[in-house]
Amino acid sequence: MAEDSLKGYRGEARAVLERLGISVWDDVEMIAAGNSFKGVVLPRSETADDRHVVLKLYNGYNIGIAASKVESAVRAGSREAHYKIPEKEFPFNPGLPRVKLLGTGGTIASRLDYRTGAVIPAFTPGELYGAVPELAGICNLQTEKLFGIFSEDMGPIQYKAVAEAIGKEIEKGVSGIVIGHGTDTMHHTAAILSFMCQDLPVPVVLVGSQRSSDRPSSDAALNLMHATRTAAYCDAAEVMICMFGPTSDKYGLLHRGTRVRKMHSSYRSTFRTIGDIPLAMVDRSGFTYLKKDYRRRDHGRKPRINPVFEERVAMVYYYPNMHPDMITGLVEKGYKGIVIAGTGLGHVNKPLYEPLRQACEAGVHVFMTVQTLWGYTQMYVYDTGRLLMQRGVVPLANMLPEVAYVKLCWALGMSGDHDEVQKVMTTPIANEMTPSEPPDGYLILQGGVPEVRQMLAGKIR
Repeated sequence: MAEDSLKGYRGEARAVLERLGISVWDDVEMIAAGNSFKGVVLPRSETADDRHVVLKLYNGYNIGIAASKVESAVRAGSREAHYKIPEKEFPFNPGLPRVKLLGTGGTIASRLDYRTGAVIPAFTPGELYGAVPELAGICNLQTEKLFGIFSEDMGPIQYKAVAEAIGKEIEKGVSGIVIGHGTDTMHHTAAILSFMCQDLPVPVVLVGSQRSSDRPSSDAALNLMHATRTAAYCDAAEVMICMFGPTSDKYGLLHRGTRVRKMHSSYRSTFRTIGDIPLAMVDRSGFTYLKKDYRRRDHGRKPRINPVFEERVAMVYYYPNMHPDMITGLVEKGYKGIVIAGTGLGHVNKPLYEPLRQACEAGVHVFMTVQTLWGYTQMYVYDTGRLLMQRGVVPLANMLPEVAYVKLCWALGMSGDHDEVQKVMTTPIANEMTPSEPPDGYLILQGGVPEVRQMLAGKIR
């Protein structure tokens, strides 16, 4: 058996495959623990254990089978591995809008390299056309790779570069901009771009995928189609996130960049608008606008691009028994701003009162948000809140904690003047604070209750 025929396999798993005469990329029927599994033997990631054999079942899903449970295997044939994504020339249609896709990373329109476990991105127009041919009927697509990093590695350097790239593309006259981004911190990037890039004449749409393109349940292609359609034709010229609406493939939702949050680690419908409703629904045929207060597309409008960011800002999630040194330590380390995600209406324990007073007197900007996400900081209701405001802590209405964090970084990047920073933070710029929450802006579908059971049964429309 050739060395490469068992790529990535070691130990017990390799011994089993050698005994059965099975190689990587063989079509097999494998019997394990009395059950039959039909599929293709995949290579093992170089960082994987040595106790499992991996099959890609014919339904498209991968399964790991304990080598110790494998009883027999029958080889039905073999396949050839193709790691390069098919590439076709993206056709130019003079009648379609021009859209620019800026890449930062993530798994949008990509596939998995099973040899290493790494994701191979499809990014050139030709690769994207080969992966998602429907794009050619939506727009004339151009692409530029700014970075190739995980979303948790996005930070000030990347935020500034993306904002500057947005400004340059708008100057070139594009109809809209799509930003490919990993989903974990996509809402942070959407929020900071909402402040760095104001008065946009065209849509700026962040998009990603929860599941890579090699999976039959992948949301990558549909999300990309919805995002490019939004960039090309949507009337809302704002920073938005475009991702799955329901868990089905019916439509995507357009979420305002300052009112959106990732709310589930694996659901395709992970992004939710908090304290408001989404801007619109998007599907293959067009848009259903849910709000009327968005900024309209206007190619004559000049954007204001202001990519500044102060890094010495912290976000503190309050918890019971938090000790004063959590605050004093930040002050001693030279932090210029602190955003607190407090309990209830904006509360912390009494041991933090004095260090927060000292922080404010030392010139540190301290703001309060609520960790409930929905609802407002209302610090005048209880003594706790009033005493904190007396010490210099400023409430931020219904601004989300992550949004308050990046806004404070941006505000301090523009000015160190106390009054100016306070004014910027308490003045709505991109709907990060709203006068009220709509009655249907907060809806928890608690499983098991009669209303939800009736809805799932189709009795409630």
